[in-house]
Amino acid sequence: MSKDRVSRRQFLSYTLTGVGGFMAAGILMPMVRFAVDPVLKAEAAGEFVATKQKVADLTNEPVRVDFTYKQKDAWYESDVTESAWVYKDDAGKIVALSPVCKHLGCTVNWNSDKEHPEQFFCPCHYGRYTKDGTNVPGTPPLAPLDVYPFKEKDGYLYLGKAKPRKEA
Repeated sequence: MSKDRVSRRQFLSYTLTGVGGFMAAGILMPMVRFAVDPVLKAEAAGEFVATKQKVADLTNEPVRVDFTYKQKDAWYESDVTESAWVYKDDAGKIVALSPVCKHLGCTVNWNSDKEHPEQFFCPCHYGRYTKDGTNVPGTPPLAPLDVYPFKEKDGYLYLGKAKPRKEA
């Protein structure tokens, strides 16, 4: 034992400091975990989702391809269904376009406007896009349709997360 005695005042000070530090750690740890946890989680954005579309069946006519994936939001997990307009261009390369209009987020359809055939048409505000997804000048959309990265696996089409086009 030490020859120096601890006074009542020092004992109370040490005890209150220890208890206060323990309580502060208990309050701060959930906040720190909340802030750091998203950084430590693996990003699932690079994953590709399987579709039922066979690559061999694609032609130069755009077809709507629906695909479903699981999305987790906190503790709630749900199935999300998205769509893409997919076709092969003149060079035989696959093109996968998002059906979401860049004006107000409505869904565009292929060849549905009788006045402007062979174009994507948004019925909400009469927005139009050419077959390659470029917005037609003079119509409401100010940007081209987003594109899906894709890959082929076992003869089927796999789509990633839609990304804005940079070249248009």
